[in-house]
Amino acid sequence: MHFLFIFGIVLIGWRWGNWREWQKYYPTILFFIVCDLFANVVTYNYPLWQYQETIFAAEILRNHTIITLFIMVIVYPITTVLYLSKFPKGVSKSILWILMWVFLYWIVEFINVTFLGQMVHDNGWNIYWSFVFNIVMFTTIWVHHKWPLFAWLMAITWSSFIIIYFQIPISALP
Repeated sequence: MHFLFIFGIVLIGWRWGNWREWQKYYPTILFFIVCDLFANVVTYNYPLWQYQETIFAAEILRNHTIITLFIMVIVYPITTVLYLSKFPKGVSKSILWILMWVFLYWIVEFINVTFLGQMVHDNGWNIYWSFVFNIVMFTTIWVHHKWPLFAWLMAITWSSFIIIYFQIPISALP
């Protein structure tokens, strides 16, 4: 199922992404990937959520790490280019744009957790935390595009909050 999702994202990105100016978004793509890599390292032995393949290509997408790497390499660059290249001007339109992406990611996760079994939550994480996370994530992606150092401060602050709130033990680090 993850392959079908990724294939759909590739088609959408190919059709509507501003790939002529991909270099403009490249630093933010890397920021997005690095933040997710950090989260996956910190929560490796104490996961808050995990991807799993239960429907299609389970032999290839055998575990959370492999699925996450596919998402990082394919979905995050496409998401970043689509999200930033079409980002509207004006406060109201910007807020609506962020919320649209928050809901899009949240609905995909909700379906994967609730109906498809493609994702599980653990150690206190739930679908409501995912909604809050998506707000922070899409806001931070936009901030990184405009003010990279401030976005790093936001990411460090949010990561620290998550580590403390969910009591992720240092001993859980790989």
